[in-house]
Amino acid sequence: MQLNEVRWHPLLKQWIIIAGHRGKRPWRPGERGERFCPFCPGAPETKDLGEWDVIVLPNKYPALSPTPPKPMEPGSPLFRVIDAKGVCEVLVETPKHEGDLCDLSLEHMSKVINMFKREYERLSSLPFIEYVAEFRNKGKEIGVSLTHPHSQIYALPFIPPRVAAEIESFKEYYEKTGNCLLCDILSEERRIGKRIIYENKLFTILLPYYAMWPYEVHVYPKKHLGSLADFSDEDSLYLGDALRVVTATYNMLFERDMPYIMVFHQNPSKKKLDYYHMHVEFYQPYRDKDKLKYAAGIEWGFGVFTYDGVPEVKAKELRDACKKAVDKRLDKVLGECIG
Repeated sequence: MQLNEVRWHPLLKQWIIIAGHRGKRPWRPGERGERFCPFCPGAPETKDLGEWDVIVLPNKYPALSPTPPKPMEPGSPLFRVIDAKGVCEVLVETPKHEGDLCDLSLEHMSKVINMFKREYERLSSLPFIEYVAEFRNKGKEIGVSLTHPHSQIYALPFIPPRVAAEIESFKEYYEKTGNCLLCDILSEERRIGKRIIYENKLFTILLPYYAMWPYEVHVYPKKHLGSLADFSDEDSLYLGDALRVVTATYNMLFERDMPYIMVFHQNPSKKKLDYYHMHVEFYQPYRDKDKLKYAAGIEWGFGVFTYDGVPEVKAKELRDACKKAVDKRLDKVLGECIG
């Protein structure tokens, strides 16, 4: 059934996107003998673009559309429904079919950040968009259907619940202290020093005190920035450096191509909140070299995460991997591993 709509979850007070057509999207061309990659130069999606290094393409299997069909049924007070109105895009970071962000040059990575910035600003200007969700999935363990390096952008007609919860926390902290919550957290993490992995002039990479995934890593701007719209070219360059270091560190950690999720948390499209502080979060699903961290009953059923290990021990493992990655994997960095 080709159903496409957004339904309200009355128990959790959040929206759920229903996208029946996405079950037909292709699964990892090449694993079953296929040679076709829609993101490589010369593919139907890219053949008319000439030479390119970073491009944005419409998602062929979008969960949201600027002109969606009307919901199948009108809904009711208990079963609310709205149009699946939004935009879904794919940001292709390189013409090369294989690789990770750490395989891009620093200058190329800066172009990727600037493309994220451009799309955040452009999509935020659309009247029906409330939040631009920019993220990257890597690896079959995460469910990635295409292996060519790419990220995704979902321009949503609502603010996602995780970001809404963050915004509320930032607001409460600011009203109580007059300070930015993340600025104070970063100051405390730098004072303690046990969980910091890498720093450059403008960004800090760390495994947070409150990590939920074993090798969860956050990237915090040292300046108070609300979104990519606040970025200068220098900010983009130094964030590009930090993201290259994170991905190189992950790949060095277990000496193989590692899966992860990368998400940008930033200001909603229609609200410039002075107390909010943008940041990037990485979630990596392994708890050991050959052992996945499965979210099970306590996590899925109750939203209570159990951290398998000790954050400070995992942070040291990441620091050691970071030092090796900087020495052996990256041609150029703008900062240094800590400790």
